[in-house]
Amino acid sequence: MSEELQNVNQHIEDLSAEEKEAILNDFNDFKNYLNEQLSKGKKLGLSDEFLAKSAKFVADHLAKNEEPRNREQKLLQEMWNVADEDAKKHIALVLVKMVQT
Repeated sequence: MSEELQNVNQHIEDLSAEEKEAILNDFNDFKNYLNEQLSKGKKLGLSDEFLAKSAKFVADHLAKNEEPRNREQKLLQEMWNVADEDAKKHIALVLVKMVQT
């Protein structure tokens, strides 16, 4: 795992249960949080490719460790679970583009 992805993982692990719940409880809150994190990454000069890899990393984590809290998350989880690695990269890219609009 690259150092940058280790930093993403550390950030996820550092979130309290209350912070995770606040982010994941509402899909719009989740999108806003993801957009904020992507904006921070852009300001640090991270490439779109790296941001998409980070989004994929986070999506993998959520699919394995968190129960969906709304319909949108359930749909994303179902798509993620049937997708191959190439499709997951595309889903992550679409998610990045969606939250940046």
